[in-house]
Amino acid sequence: MKKDVKAGTIGKGIGCAVLLFISLFPIYWLIAMAIRPTSEMEGSISLFPRSLTFEYFVDLFQNEGFGQAILNSAQTTFGSLVISLLVGICAAYVIARKRFRFGMKQPMTYWVLLIRVLPPVAFVIPLYIMFNQIGLINTKIPVLLACVLINVPLIIWFLLSFFQDLPDEVEESAKVDGATEWQLFYKIVLPLVAPGIAAVAMLSFMYAWNEYTYTVIFTRSSMNNTVPLALALLNTEDSLTNFGLVAAGGVISVIPITLFVIFAQNYLISGLSSGAVKG
Repeated sequence: MKKDVKAGTIGKGIGCAVLLFISLFPIYWLIAMAIRPTSEMEGSISLFPRSLTFEYFVDLFQNEGFGQAILNSAQTTFGSLVISLLVGICAAYVIARKRFRFGMKQPMTYWVLLIRVLPPVAFVIPLYIMFNQIGLINTKIPVLLACVLINVPLIIWFLLSFFQDLPDEVEESAKVDGATEWQLFYKIVLPLVAPGIAAVAMLSFMYAWNEYTYTVIFTRSSMNNTVPLALALLNTEDSLTNFGLVAAGGVISVIPITLFVIFAQNYLISGLSSGAVKG
């Protein structure tokens, strides 16, 4: 019996190791291509680089304007994330806790879901016409607002269940103690739903950082290119065979998402622990 249990444990360990290798190998190969000299990419390519180089990373920032692209992506991503969280959290709380006349609560929630269900390209034409009339085309503002449009419904739907699962007794006891609506929302409700906010912030950040469609359509100047568009421009006929340059751009584009996810995960764990203690 013990031998069967030991064999099963070993088998699970081997299976997990194989899945981990399959998942991490593309990331390793991307990094290996980014730091491998061009001479090693001709003919058969070895699994491990024989020598290291950082010329591709230097070329990205000196000749390809990748630094400006990172700055543009940071501005649109963090700007849209802040606006989306402010609007989405408040809207989700109001929909979950307040009563609406004429049975408007359910139609409102389905209308919000409809915006998220439709593909982002469905909003391109009306948004382009609106932004063109306002005079915002070829700026970063349309990309930022488009990300807000897509992320707000996700935040509302994701947080609705968190607000609805909160016991009414917690809010009622706070009101009895003299807490105002703002104090109740800021000091009581938000800390309890912190895990949900952290999780939906991860998803919203990743979408906004990887946004490509709206950037291509709404921006026309290279000074407004974001990281996904800058990566796409590297895959031209002139630089298509320069695998190291493209790989270096891919490595750089992954770093901000990785750092943000690590930070959000730490906050998610602390939020779960805090919620368990308060519960």
